[in-house]
Amino acid sequence: MLPPLSDLLSTARVVALPLRRRFRGIDVREALLLEGPEGWTEFSPFTEYDDAEASAWLAAAIDFGWTPAPRALRDTIGVNATMPAVAAVDVAEVLTRFPGCRTVKVKAAEAGQGLADDVARVSAVRDSLGAEGRIRVDANGAWNVDEAERAIHALSPFDLEYVEQPCSTVAELAEIRERVAHLGIPIAADESVRKADDPLAVARAGAADLLVIKAQPLGGIRRAVSIVAEAGLPAVVSSALDTSIGISMGAHLAAALPSLDFDCGLATVGLFEVDVATEPLVAVDGAIGVRRVAPDGRVLDEVEASADRVAWWLSRLERCYRLLES
Repeated sequence: MLPPLSDLLSTARVVALPLRRRFRGIDVREALLLEGPEGWTEFSPFTEYDDAEASAWLAAAIDFGWTPAPRALRDTIGVNATMPAVAAVDVAEVLTRFPGCRTVKVKAAEAGQGLADDVARVSAVRDSLGAEGRIRVDANGAWNVDEAERAIHALSPFDLEYVEQPCSTVAELAEIRERVAHLGIPIAADESVRKADDPLAVARAGAADLLVIKAQPLGGIRRAVSIVAEAGLPAVVSSALDTSIGISMGAHLAAALPSLDFDCGLATVGLFEVDVATEPLVAVDGAIGVRRVAPDGRVLDEVEASADRVAWWLSRLERCYRLLES
């Protein structure tokens, strides 16, 4: 049952959080926050997503704010640092935002950059981490199969934990997984799960060794847990550049999974100049706690989006609500 739309609108706050460095092509992250009976929750589909896709994010927000979270099987979650597509000389400074993290996800295939930039960035991360640290690379589906093969070979000397979404389609993922099998580098699927009409297609096709899952795009914690169970593959829980409130949802998802063998991408609050929470969910000794988060009212006022952006988000909320209602 959906709560009344008036209940959502009565507590809605729209925020605009500046990023320390450009990430995913944006400098400011917008999000709509809501307070339900179970606590604060987040609705923050990226602005370019249409209403049909964004409605899954609203379903997740309502689930987390109006329904008790599943039983937590752990109270802390190991997390990875996230390295934007920065120059190699900036790597060490970025890593200071993720204290204690021994795993780093490195963004690759950035528009306007080349493979040499990716190699230099990953090399700098390896130098900073040392031999025992873990490195995973995320191309966000930007390579074709030949480009992915060339890139994975070039990056393989840095002992990659896995490569996330090297290509965009399930068929391409299956092909690149076969091509690089001899290197022993696993392939992870992200967009092929969270943006797919059939999130299990990648598992059925044998196109990935593990899944990267996110609570909001998959419609909430319970649906995400169900997808992992049906897929029968290891999972990494990641954020969608959420505020601490959205990260809390992700942490509860990670805590609900029967098995969690990898550090999770839930330390991205460190990428913001400021967060909304009184006690932000940031990495401490390479982990975050599993807890609900409340926003700081003073900060909410300081980072409130402009009036036209507030109106845009409230209109979007209503449209997505009507889709769920129907």
